[in-house]
Amino acid sequence: MITQKAKEIKPFIVMEVLEKAAEMERRGINVIHLEVGEPDFDVPPCVSEAVTKAFTEGRTHYTHSLGDPELREEIARRYYYIYGVKISPDQIIVTSGSSPAILLTLGVLCDVDDEVIISDPGYACYANFIRFLNAKAIKVPVYEVDGFQYRPSEIEKRITNRTKAIMINSPMNPTGNMLSSEVMKELLKFNIPIISDEIYHGLVYEGRAHSILEFTDNAFVLNGFSKLFAMTGLRLGYVIAPKHCVRPMQKLQQNLFICAGSTEQRAGIAALQSAGNDVAKMRETYNTRRKYIIERLTQLGFDIKVPPTGAFYVFVNVKHISTDSYKLAFDILEKAHVGVTPGIDFGENGEGFLRFSYANSIENIEEGMNRMESYFSKLKK
Repeated sequence: MITQKAKEIKPFIVMEVLEKAAEMERRGINVIHLEVGEPDFDVPPCVSEAVTKAFTEGRTHYTHSLGDPELREEIARRYYYIYGVKISPDQIIVTSGSSPAILLTLGVLCDVDDEVIISDPGYACYANFIRFLNAKAIKVPVYEVDGFQYRPSEIEKRITNRTKAIMINSPMNPTGNMLSSEVMKELLKFNIPIISDEIYHGLVYEGRAHSILEFTDNAFVLNGFSKLFAMTGLRLGYVIAPKHCVRPMQKLQQNLFICAGSTEQRAGIAALQSAGNDVAKMRETYNTRRKYIIERLTQLGFDIKVPPTGAFYVFVNVKHISTDSYKLAFDILEKAHVGVTPGIDFGENGEGFLRFSYANSIENIEEGMNRMESYFSKLKK
């Protein structure tokens, strides 16, 4: 017998696009991947060396459930160096990717029927995590004209005595836009814990991303190594939590996950200590791609009202072409052989948009844009 909540979990549509594209590739069709938010770079050399060294030295056993003490110290040092905030290594729980960090955080905040405010559009999996814990995802629409930033007045309308957290994600998936420090500060007036997903911090091309910890201690910070350090397959993340929440989260970690991988944690230490130049090169490359894809999409007639300045996504309004983004995305895949993500994957307010990822080579992006140009020109006939 399958549980009702398992039945109600929605598919992650970007993965279905990717799986369909893989099926086409097995038939010999060349597909340009602009759907997946995964760095196309290999891990920095220092990371490879650290993993190899960890295996050679036999660092393949359980670690402390909170994480390798040296890694937690490096994370605390990083937040002080970049944001000027002092956190104790004892506030950090290292996890097997940022997804377990989300689960641990929601697990200490939410009882049955409690509520968590999330943006619409927003990262597709947030709502599913919340529902799986028998809590409720309260969606607040965010709009293209605002650069997809929260309107605090819209949040205020939805706050109840069951509201346990407000989730923010800056730079944001799927839009690539950043939340301003002014909006962050306004959210504090509600005196509700903020869950700040900072996984794309470091991938910022204009301006500066602010950590919520610059403004409040009443917050949980989610972060990891997948995006900035191109370490998606190593599955390493962490959460910075208020001190009084660490012990309950530690107990959840011990029961659900035991600890993060030992070799991956050694790789994380190496990344934080030695991968700065590699990250700078990747960021410069992403920025070149960002400028190029925005220019090409604009030439194709798309009006990008607030150009994205972080992550590696562009969220494009295609309502003048179709209001069924799912159908349009799969039609583009079938006819143009370009993978893109339908906006409906990120919430009802994302319908009529497509997400383009520029985590691919400039040559592939150029080919993808050429195919898109041909596709749209045929639609006009």
